[in-house]
Amino acid sequence: MDVLHAPWRIQYILAPKTPPPDGESLFTRVGRSNDDVAHHVIVRSRTCFAMLNAYPYNGGHLMVVPYRQVADLPELTDAELTDLMRLVQRCQGALRRVMKPDGFNIGLNLGRAAGAGIAEHLHMHIVPRWIGDTNFMPVLAGTSVVPQALTELAAQLRAVLAEPGAE
Repeated sequence: MDVLHAPWRIQYILAPKTPPPDGESLFTRVGRSNDDVAHHVIVRSRTCFAMLNAYPYNGGHLMVVPYRQVADLPELTDAELTDLMRLVQRCQGALRRVMKPDGFNIGLNLGRAAGAGIAEHLHMHIVPRWIGDTNFMPVLAGTSVVPQALTELAAQLRAVLAEPGAE
C-alpha cells in the first residue's frame, strides 16, 4: 500500500472549523469572487470552477467545485454533475501537460468522517503523483517540499486551459 505522508496539513486539520455565520462556505465565496489570482482559481465553467489547494497533499493538488453549495452527489443536477466531471477531465489533462506526473489520485471526501475539510460544499480533489513522491522531508522535518509557487503554477495551468480545444 502506498502512503502519502502530508504532515504539513496538520495546521489545516487542527485549525478551528467554525462555519461562517451566513452559512456560506469558503468555496461559495470564492466562486462568487472576481479575484481568481488571489484565490488561485485556474478555470471557470458554466456551473463549476477549479482552484489550487492552499494546503496541498502534493504539488499541483487542485479542487473542482460546483458554484452551488451542496454536500452530496445526489444533490447535484445532471448538468452540474456532467460539468463537474468534464472540468475534472480538463484539469487532469492540464496538470499532465504542465507537471508531467506519473499518476493521479482523483476523488471526493463526503462528510467529516470521510475527511472532508469543507463538508458542506462538495468538491473533487485532483492530486498529481510521482513515483517516490513521499520523501523524507515531511516525515523527518515536518516540512513539505512544494516545487512551485501556487501563483506561478496557477498561471501555467490557466494558459494551458485557455488554449482552443484544451482537454
